[in-house]
Amino acid sequence: MTESTERTGRTPGRLSPAAARAQFRAGLRRPTSGISPGFAQVNLLALPRDLAFDMLLFAQRNPKSCPVLGVFEAGQFHDADAVNPLLAEGDLRTDIPAYRVYRDGELVAEPEDALEHWREDLVAFLIGCSFTFEAPLLEAGIPIAHIEQGVNVPMYKTARRCAPAGELSGPLVVSMRPLPAGQIADAVRITSRYPGVHGAPVHIGSPAELGIADLGAPDFGDPVEIPTGWTPVFWACGVTPQAAVMESRPELAISHAPGHMLITDLPNATLQVP
Repeated sequence: MTESTERTGRTPGRLSPAAARAQFRAGLRRPTSGISPGFAQVNLLALPRDLAFDMLLFAQRNPKSCPVLGVFEAGQFHDADAVNPLLAEGDLRTDIPAYRVYRDGELVAEPEDALEHWREDLVAFLIGCSFTFEAPLLEAGIPIAHIEQGVNVPMYKTARRCAPAGELSGPLVVSMRPLPAGQIADAVRITSRYPGVHGAPVHIGSPAELGIADLGAPDFGDPVEIPTGWTPVFWACGVTPQAAVMESRPELAISHAPGHMLITDLPNATLQVP
């Protein structure tokens, strides 16, 4: 089953982040692109504490794909002390519409919540997501194909290698949005102002230059129809740490399902740079 055929239930639309999270907690399962526009969305990766430093170093060495916006204490799943303004209320284990559980690098479960798998030694990393800058792109009149077509964004493993760190290594993963040629410069300008959610594209044009053989067969998400004359544009993607998990094979990792993000309480405007 692809993300586009999942049970969708009520569409959260412009609900507040807290209200959208409540719907996910109640069982709504759908990609989060276009939900609660104006608020940052983030990727989740939770690893055992003995790998936390390696993950921090991996993120520091690969900031385009792994822009860390928050790190929780070991075992922490909500922000009781208001240290992380990303999640003023809520629960990392239940407030994402779909999760992935990896054991020794193998995907073993895609549950609606992570309660059964959560451990007291897990350190949760919240990594910026490009869904965040889709709202300003749409406000500028730039079309987002996967939103218009009602599917999840396509994501691809590339031939580019991330800088390794300790026990973690893997390929760069990118998300792709096709754009009319005349709007690419505006898209680059707009997204470059959001470095905390991947910033400007890493590649424009030929997918073969990234080692992508077939745009119609993404590694994560769904394919999109590319109108004649439009150009594929690729941004670094926060699924990159999941690719590192699959390659590096830690004993346990919990993440969001690609395209199914944690919607935070952080306004987009706080991530915008001049």
